[in-house]
Amino acid sequence: MNQEDLCYTPATELVRAVREKSLSPVEITDAVLQTIEKLNPLLNAFCTLTADTAREDAKRAEEAVAKGEPLGALHGIPFSIKDLVITKGVRTMRGSKIYEHDVPHEDAPVVTRLRKAGGIFLGKTTTPEFGWKGMTDSLVTGVTRNPWNTSLTPGGSSGGGAAQVAAGMGPLAQGSDGGGSIRIPCAFTGIYGIKPTFGRVPIYPAGTFDALSHLGPMTRTVADAALMLSVMAGPDPVDRLCLESQPADYVGELHKGIKGLRVAWSPDLGYAKVDPEVARLCAAAAEAFSGLGCEVEEVNPGFGNPEEIFVKYWLAGAAAMLGEHLPEWEDRMDPGLVSVVKEGLKMPSVAFPRAQSARHQFYDKVRRFFENYDLLLTPTLAVLPFAAEATPTGPEDSNDWHEWMSWTPFSYPFNLTHMPAATVPAGFSKDGLPAGLHIVAPRFHDLRVLQASAAFEEARPWADKRPPI
Repeated sequence: MNQEDLCYTPATELVRAVREKSLSPVEITDAVLQTIEKLNPLLNAFCTLTADTAREDAKRAEEAVAKGEPLGALHGIPFSIKDLVITKGVRTMRGSKIYEHDVPHEDAPVVTRLRKAGGIFLGKTTTPEFGWKGMTDSLVTGVTRNPWNTSLTPGGSSGGGAAQVAAGMGPLAQGSDGGGSIRIPCAFTGIYGIKPTFGRVPIYPAGTFDALSHLGPMTRTVADAALMLSVMAGPDPVDRLCLESQPADYVGELHKGIKGLRVAWSPDLGYAKVDPEVARLCAAAAEAFSGLGCEVEEVNPGFGNPEEIFVKYWLAGAAAMLGEHLPEWEDRMDPGLVSVVKEGLKMPSVAFPRAQSARHQFYDKVRRFFENYDLLLTPTLAVLPFAAEATPTGPEDSNDWHEWMSWTPFSYPFNLTHMPAATVPAGFSKDGLPAGLHIVAPRFHDLRVLQASAAFEEARPWADKRPPI
């Protein structure tokens, strides 16, 4: 197997090859690191590479195989961590000059779990400053680029991880999603990503956005995501908001099918303006669910656009996190983020509790919608990938910082409702750019989303498509 083929081999196949001793953790890690060395200067997916540690861990993993020791679910498989998540002894810059030299003294639970399962830690992937926007660039790490066209953005805020996986620089990437930050870049780079039910994967330390933020996997295949999520998920006492229940058997029950499910397809949720080419690709993808045995119905869900609710949460969280830093750091921060913080500091004290109340009402509307449907399908995004150096508002300039939500209208509603949601590659535009189909289910039904994703992948496979990087 040549280096490129090895780097595009799914993690599930690599796990099997390691156990059968037809591939070693050292071979896999060396191939991935060589690809990173070749492509990262062009894509800027990794901001901190832990190559020496990865090679040492790979050697230990290889020795464990040779000795017949018990092997973890990810034994010998490389993974990355987004640079918003703390890593012991490895700097966690959060895309910000404020934390450029910060080296945490402990790992977040998700890091501990992935390493304990035998995963090989490659390093930290890029994010915009504090993950505030749907693109990936920052003053401390520069611009991250899309493997399908390096003049374009991979999206954000987990753009580094998406670029990594799409370009074959490692099969597994941890992402986080506070308004679409897993699903946006996965859709823009033609890979798979799932935002599980809120609390399914513990978050530590807690932040000011903890009522919105979800951690999840970003991979090329659904089976890889199921495997990775099975390791990441489960209760932990450090997160008071995490779910107490153990996760379902994502791997064992992945391919049970979705025949008979009631599926709602909404091309615009009743309010979104969608690029015609995206609309065409996603409508065709949604039609595939009829062939999978589902009852598909086009609907306007009728629960309305919760943008103003989300805005209040985002403003309040940014102001609480960064307001005290403005006097010293404003001139070294992303100007768009500074605007968000300042706007948040102006919010009246009653605005946030009112937004909380409105959020409860919005959740109830969506919950009631799912009494009649098992799944909701939408486009993942309203646009195709655009210029990497564009403003955060997207393909068209705007002085209003939260106009970026006009091209992400399908993602943030389901952060407010804490529901599981995934993006699957829906196809490619006439210019060869990927678009994503969004799959949403009621709370706690992460397995249903994975099963629907796997069924669609079997009908419309995408993992053999590689960017021309």
